[in-house]
Amino acid sequence: MARAADDDPLEALAALAAARRELEALEEVAVRRARLRSASWAAVAAAMGVSRQAAHQRFRLSRWGDR
Repeated sequence: MARAADDDPLEALAALAAARRELEALEEVAVRRARLRSASWAAVAAAMGVSRQAAHQRFRLSRWGDR
């Protein structure tokens, strides 16, 4: 994350893109864990600050096949 504040804007952009990819992977794992523990899509969405439909559409076809 320190590179995200780099004076070189291209370095900062590269660091931010890497951080975004890492956060997306962590988010996917957290959603899957929540669903495995019987959390509803509404509960997952509320925790993420998005609509139930948005959460479901984004994660329903994850590599784990949860629908």
